[in-house]
Amino acid sequence: MNKNSYCLYSGVRRVSWVSAIFLVLALIFSGVGVADVPNAVPPEGDHKGEHVPQPIHFPHDTHTKINEINCMYCHTYARKSKVAGIPPTSKCMGCHTVIATDKDRIKKLTEYWENNEVPPWKKVHDVPDYVHFTHEKHLKRFLFDNEGMEVERVSEVCAFCHGEVKDMEVAHKVKPLTMGFCQRCHEANDGPADCWACHK
Repeated sequence: MNKNSYCLYSGVRRVSWVSAIFLVLALIFSGVGVADVPNAVPPEGDHKGEHVPQPIHFPHDTHTKINEINCMYCHTYARKSKVAGIPPTSKCMGCHTVIATDKDRIKKLTEYWENNEVPPWKKVHDVPDYVHFTHEKHLKRFLFDNEGMEVERVSEVCAFCHGEVKDMEVAHKVKPLTMGFCQRCHEANDGPADCWACHK
């Protein structure tokens, strides 16, 4: 065996090993084979199916279904950011300085507002840190770039991932938000299939 063929062979072998190691690590970190296991430990901040205790009781159904407040009125950042965001207390107080002021939850909200403090809300819907998800791109694709889809119907778009929050008294996670869940949606709606579109 001459020197050149040996170097070529060892280079191929080295590339094969590197590729195999990369593939195994990618599978481990992507959650393939683990994401849908019923007893798998969820990532921190993930409260699948639970009613997450919040500092103030917030009835989504009262706001969205009964009072017909659009999701994006409170979750303003969803249309222009990675995160939907929690509204500032001042936005809540825009109504609640005069509405339902006798209720304990509004008194508690008012106390946070007067003390210039942010209520310590807890995440209900979360994805692992190695996943890149942006509300802005999804709203653009399914709402703003979708002819005939009025902004008033944004709750239908939100429901793809969040479930029918407008019918929930307390928001809780109903969709799995696993890799398989996202892939099925991407396949059905011609979303990107490149790993790096979603993984950091």
